[in-house]
Amino acid sequence: MNYGEALGYMEQIGKYGISPGLDSIRQLVGRLGDPQKELRFVHVAGTNGKGSVCAYLSSVLQCGGYRVGKYTSPAVTDYREEIQVNGNFITKAAVGRYVEQLKAVCDGMAAEGLTHPTPFEVKTAMAFLYFREKKCDIVILETGMGGLLDATNVVENTCVAVLTPISGDHMGFLGKTLREIASQKAGIIKKGCHVVTAAQVPEVMEVIDSQAAGLGCPLTVADAKAAEHVHYGLEKQRFDYGGLKKLEITLAGQYQIENAVTALEGLRALGIWEPEEGVDQSREQNVGFPENRNRRRAFPVGEDKLRQGLAQAGWPGRFAVAGRKPYFILDGAHNEDAARKLAQSVECYFPGRRILYIMGMLRDKEYDKVIGLTHGLADQIITVTPPENPRALSAYELAAAVAQVHEKVTAADSLEEAVEMARLLAGKEDVIIAFGSLSYLGRMMEIIGKAKGKGA
Repeated sequence: MNYGEALGYMEQIGKYGISPGLDSIRQLVGRLGDPQKELRFVHVAGTNGKGSVCAYLSSVLQCGGYRVGKYTSPAVTDYREEIQVNGNFITKAAVGRYVEQLKAVCDGMAAEGLTHPTPFEVKTAMAFLYFREKKCDIVILETGMGGLLDATNVVENTCVAVLTPISGDHMGFLGKTLREIASQKAGIIKKGCHVVTAAQVPEVMEVIDSQAAGLGCPLTVADAKAAEHVHYGLEKQRFDYGGLKKLEITLAGQYQIENAVTALEGLRALGIWEPEEGVDQSREQNVGFPENRNRRRAFPVGEDKLRQGLAQAGWPGRFAVAGRKPYFILDGAHNEDAARKLAQSVECYFPGRRILYIMGMLRDKEYDKVIGLTHGLADQIITVTPPENPRALSAYELAAAVAQVHEKVTAADSLEEAVEMARLLAGKEDVIIAFGSLSYLGRMMEIIGKAKGKGA
C-alpha cells in the first residue's frame, strides 16, 4: 500500500467516527504484539495547552540526547506531523506499510464480529508500532479526547502524567460538569507514576488530588505565578523559574509561560521518576528543581540543553506570526478558556491597534462563548467555514451568531476570499487574527504563503 492508498483507507474508515472506550484498541494492539508495552511515556491530557507542553517536553529531551517519539493531534500542516521521532515526521513509506498491516488486522476483527477500530485507534496503534521500530527512549503522548476512555490510555508504562488547564470541552462525550470532565482527564494517571498539573480551579484540583492520592502518586502543582521577571514578546519571551534565570521561549502568547512552567515541572518529575528502594514516595506540592539525593535521575538533562530545548520548541497555529505589515496571527482558540487567553494575549501584544478577525468554528464547540469573550476587541469580523470537516459550522450561521453582539461581520465564501478581504480592509499597522478550529489553520498558512509569493 502506498501513501495515497493509506490516506484513502483512513478516510474510508472515517465512517466509524468517535467511539470512546478501550476494548477495541486493546484488541487491536494485542493482535499487533502490544508494541506500547515496550515503550515509556509522558502522557499529557487537559483542555488547552497540551500540544505546546508536548512541544517543550519533546524538544528538551531531544536536545538532551534522547530518542523521543511524539504523538499529537490534530494535524495542522501535514497528516504525518502527528507522529514524529526527534522532530521528523513519520515517513510516507512507513504510513503505507503500517496501514496495510493495520487494515488486515481490522478486517480480521470485523470478520469475527468485533467492533471495527476507529481512525484514531488505527492511527494510535500505528504510532506505537513506529515508536517501537525506532526504539524510542521516551514517548510524549497527547490524548485525543478526554483521557480515561481515550485510545491512548491503553498504555501502562506512564512515567509522568501531565494535566494542562481543564475547562469545558467535548461535553457531549466527557460530561456536563467540570468535575465529570476532570474525572475523564485524570483517568490517565497510573499507579506509581508522578503527576504534574497546571493550576486548576478548586473542583478540578479536588478530582486530580483524589485520583493521585488513591493511586499512590506524588503530585506536583506547576504554578505559573511563581514565574518571575516575565518579559512578553511576539518573537521571544523570557522568564525566571525555580532558580533558573532568563529562560527563553519563542512561542508567543501570554499563556505560553504557563505551558512552559508545566513542561518544566514535567521534566523535573521525569528526571526523578524512579525512587530508590525503601524511599518514601510521599506526595509533593513543590515548585522548581530542588535536589533530592534519594532519587536517581531517569532522564537527566543538563541546564544548557534544557535552555536550548525550550528556545527551540515550535508549535504551529498557537498565536503564530504568519505575516507582518499587517501582522497576521494564527491561533487555535476554539473553546471558552482558550478564547479568554487569546483575548488576554491580544490586549498584551497589540494595545491600541485596530484588530480584524477571521473566525471559523466547529458546530460542537461552544462558539457563542468564544464570540462573547473575543468580539469586543475586533473592529471587523470575517467568518469562514472550516473546509472538509463534517462538524464545521457554516460561515453564515457563525456570522448570524456574531451579528447578535457585533455589527461589523461578513461571511466569506472561502478561506481565500477571507484572506483577501482581510488584507484589503487592514492597514499596515493593523492586526489580522485568524482563530477557531485548528482544522483550517494549516490551509490558512498555505494561502498566506502563496499571497506573500505574489507580493501581497
